[in-house]
Amino acid sequence: MTNKDDQELNLSIVADEIIRSRRIVAFTGAGVSTESGIPDFRSPGGIWSRFDPWDFTMDRFLSNESSRRKQWQILREGGFFGVVEPNPAHFALARLEELGKLDCVITQNIDNLHQKAGNTPDRVLELHGNMQWIVCLDCTKRYKTDAIVEQLKSTGMDVPQCEDCGGILKPDVVFFGESLPYNILNASVEYSKSCDLFIAIGSSLAVTPAAYMPSYALESGAKLVIINIGETPLDSRANVLIQGKAGLVMSRIIEKVSQRLCV
Repeated sequence: MTNKDDQELNLSIVADEIIRSRRIVAFTGAGVSTESGIPDFRSPGGIWSRFDPWDFTMDRFLSNESSRRKQWQILREGGFFGVVEPNPAHFALARLEELGKLDCVITQNIDNLHQKAGNTPDRVLELHGNMQWIVCLDCTKRYKTDAIVEQLKSTGMDVPQCEDCGGILKPDVVFFGESLPYNILNASVEYSKSCDLFIAIGSSLAVTPAAYMPSYALESGAKLVIINIGETPLDSRANVLIQGKAGLVMSRIIEKVSQRLCV
């Protein structure tokens, strides 16, 4: 059997597992976002090959304005404020929800693209936050990121300030040194422990505590599917392992699911 035949068989196996399963959790990492043109953090050529990740800590952000100025520079030059669109992997997961086969998406990504593709916001658990929002650390007022970007452009400021209290503004994402949002983390653990099929897509499964989710699923008896270009620490424990681009693989799987369900 050729590698192409092997992959086609694996795609069919995953499609059959989706149809049989009653509680499905999808877990997405940077490999899903990169197909929309969003830069990766850890891969060669990624954000951390151009900037020191320790410049992106919460302590440094709070410590002084020069640190904040550097971090806002990283955000601007890292491509986080550009207009991006969902790719086939996002649309495949939205379709999976539409078919009534998806409990939730647990994501390490901060780009809001699952919601933009059509997944119900309440079913998207964002472990690392969402770059669509900026929050004031003093009065907790929230701003849409687009409004703050416009403020920076119109004023020429390097570091934005809260228009109400003059407080420190920070993207509503998790910086180094910050804890993950408790309610989101707790819900992710519960969904992982109660699913019968866990599909990890585009993640190295190396960044904890997010990477614990597939292990929780396995320990509770769920089947694990891993779709990724590179290797992961859980490859040997996966029921199905498919190496390939997230968009292409997920599109083919959902196509097979739709054919089998005649929808």
